[in-house]
Amino acid sequence: MNISSRPAQPSLSELTSELTSCVSGYDPQAMPVKQAQAIIHAFITPVGAIEKVALRSALDRVLASDIISPIDVPAHDNSAMDGYAFNSADLRHDADTVLTVAGTAHAGRAYEGTASKGQAIRIMTGALMPVGLDTVIPQEFVHVATGTPATSITIPAAAVRPGANCRLAGEDLKAGTPAICKGRILRPADLGLLASLGIAEIPVRRRLRVAFFSTGDELRSVGEILDPGCVYDSNRYTLYGMLQRLGCDIIDMGVIGDDPVALEAAFRSACENADAIITSGGVSVGDADHTKQMMAQLGDVAFWKIGMRPGRPLAFGRITSGGKQALFFGLPGNPVAVMVSFYFFARDALLQMMGAQAQTLPLMRATAAVNIRKRPGRTEYQRGILSMTDGHWTVRPTAAQGSGILRSMAEANCMIVLAHDQVDVASGDTVEVILFDGLI
Repeated sequence: MNISSRPAQPSLSELTSELTSCVSGYDPQAMPVKQAQAIIHAFITPVGAIEKVALRSALDRVLASDIISPIDVPAHDNSAMDGYAFNSADLRHDADTVLTVAGTAHAGRAYEGTASKGQAIRIMTGALMPVGLDTVIPQEFVHVATGTPATSITIPAAAVRPGANCRLAGEDLKAGTPAICKGRILRPADLGLLASLGIAEIPVRRRLRVAFFSTGDELRSVGEILDPGCVYDSNRYTLYGMLQRLGCDIIDMGVIGDDPVALEAAFRSACENADAIITSGGVSVGDADHTKQMMAQLGDVAFWKIGMRPGRPLAFGRITSGGKQALFFGLPGNPVAVMVSFYFFARDALLQMMGAQAQTLPLMRATAAVNIRKRPGRTEYQRGILSMTDGHWTVRPTAAQGSGILRSMAEANCMIVLAHDQVDVASGDTVEVILFDGLI
């Protein structure tokens, strides 16, 4: 059944028409980046399957439901310092305060005694606050009377405020309140927080299955003989790395030649075994680019060209085969364009499919160190080198910006984002950049 006949959702072409009907001067041969991103966002539904995993297996997984704290954190009032606990009512504000030391409170067990007026308790970090005491002064701020154990301490005037250095029960997290909300990609600190609540298993979305392959008779896999006119396929390695960073289950289908029969078989197999399909190459207008033919036969396509550089040929659609469906991202063949297209289109879409909270790439501002040429009417992503100069951030493009020069991505540490309507940038102007650190 063709996807466009499903009553639950409009077809991708219908959705595209709806979202672009109000765009002034819309060019179907160069869809603006923001409109293309909006179409992708509007059409994606997160995977529904949920599984429970042990806490140590939950790193980088997407939390499927809110985790409600079963306890107060901390569970009891306790000391934040090694020092002396006392009742703030005993503090003198016009002179030093002298208190008698009545005992010692250790971490891990309650203090059995009581402190009377004018008495302090030696206390260790994390130890429960003795009953009736509300303030802790660090040991280095007091004068301790000679003797072992100390018999008294002197607190200088204004050395500590009432309630200081006492961690109250529930001040970090109260029982019955959300500890972590669903959609979060779990990081090491989250595992520690969940462990502090005594939670051993948590519900997570199942891993997203992504199939990918490269297309073209000219491509050779690493380890094969490089025939005249052929090139090694680098795109599958960059795609593998980017998908691995997202925590996807990856199906590498290798290189598919320019053969309609082989291409159809690859699309059907990918569709029947994955949630999403990513290809590199085969989405331009060459006679040997058969992807359009396959999409007309197997699915529905929203767009084929984007008003951007690099990465103008880019397809987004859905494929149906064997009663199953998969989203399709047809990326360009040039290595840099593959990476740029993935980060600004496929990445957010895959995170949305995973059920993750919005993960918008953070922009920072920097000063252009040189003039940057920019033609209006398309969004440009130029590879840049960001550095600190005289106390502020400056950025310059890498020397070579060709979409086939993968070395420029390896040399760069950021992407300079030049908006759709922006014109040439003069040296000294402010531009927006996205750091590669943590992304690539």
